[in-house]
Amino acid sequence: MSASNPSEIAGIFAIDKPPGWTSHDVVARVRRLARLKRVGHAGTLDPAAVGVLPVCLGQATRLVEYLSATGKEYRATITFGVATTTYDAEGEVVATMPLPPDLDEAAIAAILPRFQGVIMQVPPLYSALKRDGQRLYDLARAGAQIEIAPRPVRIDALTIIAWQPPTLVLDVACGKGTYIRSLAHDLGAAFGCGAHLAALIRMRVGPFTRAHSITLDDLAAAFADDTWRDHLYAPDEAVLDLPAVILGPANEQRVRNGQAVSPPHLGDHMEDQADNKGDQGDHKGTPLQTSGDGGRENVRAYTADGRFLAILAAHGPGQWQPEKVFDVTPVE
Repeated sequence: MSASNPSEIAGIFAIDKPPGWTSHDVVARVRRLARLKRVGHAGTLDPAAVGVLPVCLGQATRLVEYLSATGKEYRATITFGVATTTYDAEGEVVATMPLPPDLDEAAIAAILPRFQGVIMQVPPLYSALKRDGQRLYDLARAGAQIEIAPRPVRIDALTIIAWQPPTLVLDVACGKGTYIRSLAHDLGAAFGCGAHLAALIRMRVGPFTRAHSITLDDLAAAFADDTWRDHLYAPDEAVLDLPAVILGPANEQRVRNGQAVSPPHLGDHMEDQADNKGDQGDHKGTPLQTSGDGGRENVRAYTADGRFLAILAAHGPGQWQPEKVFDVTPVE
C-alpha cells in the first residue's frame, strides 16, 4: 500500500462524535476526508449523544460485526420526574410527576442490582429496530400501535457518579443491544415518577475509548497536514479480545484458499499434525482459548511474519474454518 495515498487505507479511526450528528453523518464526513467509499461504523449513536464511534475503513469494515458485539461503556444523565415519548430529551413530554420522598441516592443504589446481569428489556418505540421491514420510529411517527416484545440484554455494571435531585449521573457498562434510554425509562417506572435520558456520552466501544478518540475537525486537520496515520488503528485492534494463533506458510495458504486448518493447542510447540509433510512448527503462541458471540468460537490468525491474516471459526473438533480473510499491509 502506498503510504501517501489515503484512498488505500485499511484501519479504524476512533471518532469523538459531536452532538447533532447522526452516525451516518460521521461516516459520510470520514468517507470524504479519506476519499474512500468503503467506510462503516460500529455501534450507532443517537444524534443527541456524543462520544466514541469507531469508524472502519477499507478491509476493516469486515470487522464491524465483531466490534459491534463487544462491550460498551456510557455516562448517562437521567432526569427523574419527567417522562417522554422517546425516553430521552428529544421527545415530547407525556408526564410530569413529583419525586417520591424516599428517592435518594441510597434508594437508587438499592434498586440498581435489579437492572444488572442478563435482564429483559423493552426497546424504545422510537428506535431504529425494524418491524416488517420498517423502522420502528417511522411506524411510531405514523401513529401505529405496536407491541414490542422484551429481549435479553446484558448490563455488567451500574455506578452512581452523582445525584442532585432530580438528576442522576450513572456509568453503565453493558453488552450489545442495550438501550440506555430504556434503562432510564425503567428506572423512572420503578420509582413511580417517570424519568428520561437527558444526556449520553459513550466512553468506550471494545478497546476504543473516548480519551483516545479524535474529533472530526482534528481528523480533517490531520488529513490536511498528512498526519492521519498517527490516528489510524490497525484493523485487528477491533478483535484483540480474541485469542491469537500464528500460522506457518502451508496453513497460511490453506486459509487463503478458504480451507480449514487443524492447528494444535498454542504453546505446546508440537508439530502441526496437518503439516507433517514438510511444514513443521506451523503454529506457536499461548494456550488456545476460544471466545465468541452467541456461542460462536473464533480466533484471529497471523502469518509467520506478523501480518493479520484471518478470523477463524471453530468447525468441528480441532478444525478451524476461515470466516474472514484479509490482505492488509500495515501503514508506515
